[in-house]
Amino acid sequence: MRSAMGALLLVGTGCLAEEVPLRFAITDGWAMPMVQIERGRPTQGIIPDIMTSLATQMGMPAEFHVLSRARLDGAMKHGEFDIRCYVTPDWVADKDGDYLWSVPLFFQRDILVSTASAPAAVTPATLPHQPIGTVLSYTYPTLQPLFDSRHLRRDDARSQEQVLAKLLAGRYRYAVSNQWVLDWFNQRHTADRQLHEVAVLQEQQLGCYVRDAPEIPAQRILLTLRKMKMSGEIDAIIRLYTGLNETSEAAVGSP
Repeated sequence: MRSAMGALLLVGTGCLAEEVPLRFAITDGWAMPMVQIERGRPTQGIIPDIMTSLATQMGMPAEFHVLSRARLDGAMKHGEFDIRCYVTPDWVADKDGDYLWSVPLFFQRDILVSTASAPAAVTPATLPHQPIGTVLSYTYPTLQPLFDSRHLRRDDARSQEQVLAKLLAGRYRYAVSNQWVLDWFNQRHTADRQLHEVAVLQEQQLGCYVRDAPEIPAQRILLTLRKMKMSGEIDAIIRLYTGLNETSEAAVGSP
């Protein structure tokens, strides 16, 4: 699947090469439908489509910086990029940084996933001591006390897609997933190889934050994001990939 915005993504930087770019952070731990990364560049997905549309409406070329989750906070602090999306203040280490936040733009649903549907109610606290599939450097507030007590232990993979692939391969019995990623993963497998949601861990609203610096048109960026949300454009991009209405539905850990 490739949207019209996905196509713009591939050519946008070349068309506006002489202009000052709007620099976006892309987390390499994300997976489709959030983003597809090929040869270190995002080629399609919800997040780059929204970012590309924002840059186009700002009259600026979009420049994408694909970084590991561990590098995001430091890179933002040192001005290596201008905007990070699909994030909450709780996930940002530098609480006193010069950042401005958008209105909520996304609804995130954090779930515990297994290869089999649960016969009864399952919660992380009721699981016996065992590894849980997680993404490297992601934080998991609802699971952290169980990790700290060693009741559960992390088994990290580089991306959300790799976490689910390891679960399907039997590397562990349970994993943490973004609802979008789980649905996308299951659509590409036959019914007997699909993964199952066994518990909801957390639901929350996410947005974007922008560097508050003189060279960044931060207020205009935030106003444009608000207009994109209010007009239904952001929800339309999400529906293109997921079929979900973002006002009623939409991962775990901080991407």
